[in-house]
Amino acid sequence: MAIRPIDRTSGWRAIPAGVWALGFVSMFMDFSSEIIHALLPMYLVAVLGTSALTVGVIEGIAEATGQITRIFSGALSDRLGRRKALAVLGYCLSACAKPIFPLASAVGWLMVARFVDRLGKGIRGAPRDALVADLSASHLRGASFGLRQSLDTVGAVLGPLVAIGLMWLTNNHFTVVFWVAVVPALGAVALILVAVHEPQPSKRRARSGGFSNLGTLGAACWSVIAIGAIFSLARFSEAFLVLRARSIGLPLTLVPAVLVVMNVAYALSAYPVGALSDRLPRSTVLGLGLCMIIVADLVLARTSSVAELVIGVFLWGLHMGFTQGLFAALVADTAPPDRRGTAFGMFNLISGLAQLCASVIAGVFWDMHGPSRTFFVGAGLAILALVVLILARRRLVESSPAMTNEIAENPSDMR
Repeated sequence: MAIRPIDRTSGWRAIPAGVWALGFVSMFMDFSSEIIHALLPMYLVAVLGTSALTVGVIEGIAEATGQITRIFSGALSDRLGRRKALAVLGYCLSACAKPIFPLASAVGWLMVARFVDRLGKGIRGAPRDALVADLSASHLRGASFGLRQSLDTVGAVLGPLVAIGLMWLTNNHFTVVFWVAVVPALGAVALILVAVHEPQPSKRRARSGGFSNLGTLGAACWSVIAIGAIFSLARFSEAFLVLRARSIGLPLTLVPAVLVVMNVAYALSAYPVGALSDRLPRSTVLGLGLCMIIVADLVLARTSSVAELVIGVFLWGLHMGFTQGLFAALVADTAPPDRRGTAFGMFNLISGLAQLCASVIAGVFWDMHGPSRTFFVGAGLAILALVVLILARRRLVESSPAMTNEIAENPSDMR
């Protein structure tokens, strides 16, 4: 297997300051979101008395909203040639949604809060990812996406830990904990306004906007989108990891620790895996990630102890580190530079619809057949995604700078 030699200008020190700033912005916002997300499934089930299916529907609609919105914001960022303004708008919406959680007294308001929060995530997602690609040299692309993902996940680790501590200090007072989550969200908005600067838009502006760009994405990019969609069917909401922990008798106060374990594995693996994918075929590394979720699902399907739960959740987190940044890098590799916003948007649109289906399906199986059947179904869908990846591997390898001559940074050379 061909391995690209390490470039003297590679490594975390060579990653642009703008990518670091975007990583810390993601970290603060995810810290805020995960404080709430770690407790929301239990709040819905234990306090408001909703069913697992309702949790699945709320989570599925919320996540799908965020993903679907990305196609419009991504295409608009291509048309305008500006990424930062749309990213700021998205972060502002998510920050404004946070106070709704402590103020809500019914399921409907919580659904509204999740909807607005994920709408903001959808608006910022594709322009932010395209901005990371714009700021990064091709030989640093995997490392750049991995770094942003690692910093994002550090926030995801801290969020549940803070949630656990605050739940203990406040004697399980959900409202107080939800109010605390508002503060880091405001910090994320301030940081992106001050510390992130984008390249000159004239160098990458799309000549046509909207959905007319879809036909120019190319076969390799569409292959990545298809694999991502099938993979999303296998990766239902992490809320079901929380419910799985509760199903084996984990105390309510310790349930958020499940997301801590998952996100520690995610944070530790995302950057080194991204950097590795700059030297090896991304498809090979992605295949390892799919194998990990298969094993994780099988462990979680059979778990009956805390030790087995920890192993399954840790493997779930590793699969996130082996796949999420790599999917982003593959989209950036295969899409024309002035269509990256559209490509990221379409990837997340289709993946979002698949994830909506996955969360609803998981809720139905959970209520009808229990948690074991739910995770077995997830493992089967992950195997299907792995087969599709193997069939598309050659096309993805040919598009990866890790296995070909380095792509020229001039956009006209990359088309």
